[in-house]
Amino acid sequence: MSLKRDYYEVLGVDRNADAEELKAKYRKIALKYHPDRNPGDREAEENFKEAAEAYEVLSNPEKRQMYDRFGHQAFEQGGAGHGGGFRDFEDIFSSFGDIFEDFFGFRGGARGGRTRAKRGADLRYDHTIEFVDAAFGKETELELEKMVTCEECSGTGAKPGTEPETCRQCGGTGQFVRTQGFFQVKSVCPRCRGQGKVITEPCPKCMGRQQVAAKKKVELKIPAGVDTGSKLRLAGEGEPGVNGGPPGDLYVFIRVKPHEVFERRDNDIVCKVELSFTQAALGDEITVPTLTGEQEVTIPKGSQYGDIIRLTNQGIPSLRTGLPGDELVEVILKTPKHISKRQEELLREFEKLESEKLTSRIKRIFTKSGASSKAAK
Repeated sequence: MSLKRDYYEVLGVDRNADAEELKAKYRKIALKYHPDRNPGDREAEENFKEAAEAYEVLSNPEKRQMYDRFGHQAFEQGGAGHGGGFRDFEDIFSSFGDIFEDFFGFRGGARGGRTRAKRGADLRYDHTIEFVDAAFGKETELELEKMVTCEECSGTGAKPGTEPETCRQCGGTGQFVRTQGFFQVKSVCPRCRGQGKVITEPCPKCMGRQQVAAKKKVELKIPAGVDTGSKLRLAGEGEPGVNGGPPGDLYVFIRVKPHEVFERRDNDIVCKVELSFTQAALGDEITVPTLTGEQEVTIPKGSQYGDIIRLTNQGIPSLRTGLPGDELVEVILKTPKHISKRQEELLREFEKLESEKLTSRIKRIFTKSGASSKAAK
């Protein structure tokens, strides 16, 4: 069982809180426990991280929906998403920099002169898998093209042998300050665009962009039980951060191909088998396919169209519990289109016997009803 506190409790909001209320509550808690205001206070640091994790989930509509349905389990290993878990303070500052700028005046509450770190962009990859791979899981390799840190300049953006220079216009603060009467107005430095440094000799490979496009292979472990719409997160496999910022994440969206025999219903699978009239009426022993091979199944006498024969634990494992569902063998009666003269004779004889049986049953009902009426008189 998870020892984490409920995210709504952490932020002090009810479960119907809107985006503005969430942001306001998070701002208040982040300001109270910010490490610059509580130097050396480990408890304040943990509260600061806890609030950031809660806000990261609840401020994202998709993650909030997953959390409301499954709680913390939705983001544990094998689940279909990611629920926070920041690596360090810089990761938090880079993710919610706009919030910190609002009440500190600059990113993360740092004191001027430092080039801003920026977290890398998250990436999306759509991956199609076979039905059986979704049922049992699979390890595979993805090849994708993404931005990577330029090896030529080690991500500085400057020509090898040179370094970015401190911006002369802002003195490396990244901010341009203007005085208007009694007020000082801060804006982003137009020369360095808030970076605090200027590249005078760009790297010839990345042209000063610090990153280049490249193909990369990524190992992906697909857990048993995924379905179309499942989302797998590969931490740190997104695009690289800028100026020392952490990399983004890679989100793999799963699509499962339809199977020619099986149909999925939650964690159960359905297998439709065609039976002749005689098989359904007299019963039979047949062989049906399962995900692990073939299995003998007994068809009871008098089986009807749509009857279900359940094969326990022959379905798909649950992503949450790992327990498998069942296979549901659904009876489908097949009417022959072409029959021989002898078959027709036998069927008409059968129909006659059924008609006589029905007539006899009706007579017994009326006889019994008449006897009851006389007794009542």
